Amino acid sequence: MNNEISKLMPNEVWENFHELTRIPRPSKHEEQIRQFMADFGKNLGLETIQDGAGNVIIRKPATSGMEKCKGVILQGHLDMVPQKNSDKDHDFAKDPIETIIDGEWVRANGTTLGADNGIGVAAAMAILASKNIAHGPVEALFTATEETGMDGAIGLKSGILKGEILINMDSEDEGELYVGCAGGEDANICFNYTEVPVPADSISFRLNVTGLKGGHSGLDINLGRGNANKIFFRLLKEASKVCGLRLSSIQGGNLRNAIPREAFGIVTVPYEKADKLVGLLAGLTTVIKRELTATEPTLKIELSKTEMPTSLIDEKTQINLTHSIVACPNGTIRMSDSMPGLVETSTNLAIVKSDHESKTVNVSCLMRSSVDTSRAELGSRMDSVFSLAGAKVTLAGGYPGWKPNMDSPILKTMQQVYQGKFGRIPEIKAIHAGLECGILGGTYPNWDMISFGPTIRFPHSPDEKVNIESVSKFWDFLIETLKNIPAK
Repeated sequence: MNNEISKLMPNEVWENFHELTRIPRPSKHEEQIRQFMADFGKNLGLETIQDGAGNVIIRKPATSGMEKCKGVILQGHLDMVPQKNSDKDHDFAKDPIETIIDGEWVRANGTTLGADNGIGVAAAMAILASKNIAHGPVEALFTATEETGMDGAIGLKSGILKGEILINMDSEDEGELYVGCAGGEDANICFNYTEVPVPADSISFRLNVTGLKGGHSGLDINLGRGNANKIFFRLLKEASKVCGLRLSSIQGGNLRNAIPREAFGIVTVPYEKADKLVGLLAGLTTVIKRELTATEPTLKIELSKTEMPTSLIDEKTQINLTHSIVACPNGTIRMSDSMPGLVETSTNLAIVKSDHESKTVNVSCLMRSSVDTSRAELGSRMDSVFSLAGAKVTLAGGYPGWKPNMDSPILKTMQQVYQGKFGRIPEIKAIHAGLECGILGGTYPNWDMISFGPTIRFPHSPDEKVNIESVSKFWDFLIETLKNIPAK
């Protein structure tokens, strides 16, 4: 909307972030941002590598007098989550992000902002371009396609990077240092169905569930927010039983790591049951809105007449799909015993989408846990629920968590630096979201790793925003940390 963010302080970080908002970079569509980053490194005269996994690596030698420091890898991911409000006209593959300064925050106009992980990337760019910041040998690792499977981290080869300390800049609470994260795994479910004709004397409706907050399926999963897919199939089950409602199509959610905000379906009922359906859904809407009054004040459930579909999903598949979605585990499964307030295990019923060409309904869930055996048990539960319903279940894309090391040298250094600069000891935490540290540490087991960042709220949703003051503190902390990296 305007480029005023480029005038914020620290100017070198915000100018870079403004540049990033002008470059389309949704996951799986990262060609432009990768080329931009490669050109950025080469134009600085720095060694620049693009690997086969889509990662960009830029090396900068130590500044004078810092040559004996341990090498540091500054790490962030290039892609962003593409989420927008349903009334927003925006093509993430072509359009720039419209940024707004809103008091103490920067947000976007009806879309995700991309501060996750654009601020971290912008800070690494500023270090690479600086002429007066003291630091030892630095490698900036910009990973690809983090948001939809951590492809870049998984594809990174051993031996390419030379540093010993990884500083991941993808955490979202200033004043906190993260030393562990959850692992994850996808549950991909497929129902095959037969198309059947619409019964005579039917009437067709479009059923919409909208207005939910959504959010990051790791960071926000414990906030009690509504899940559009769960709400849709709750309505579908009751309306099928009472009114003989039939399902033609369903499009719910669109990202595996975002809590689904919207679900849209085409349904039919016998003409004589139309009024009963309207009354039933009005009553259920009142009930559900009352249940979610604190967390989802803008929830909307709307039923409107629409053009008659050409066919329906066969009744047996509709029943099996409905019962399994209603029964599917969703949300927080268990809290951590060792770290109070931390979610240990969760799952997000992220996507339910029908495809009339392939005659399938595909369901996607992202399971997370800091305990690998708990994640495996949850996967077994998913398999049981959907296999009993006749679906094909595939568990895939598993990645490890990051086990905390409380004796980490970089942790001790950054605790001391933060206390000396800001007068308090930073909090030490683990995060339920999946950071790339677990995967990267598997490839480079000698790395000493830590994660930190500015304060970002509601990532993976159009409400995403980053706190301006926290970006300044994050930057000052990064500069001071690089000055205090120990010698080899």
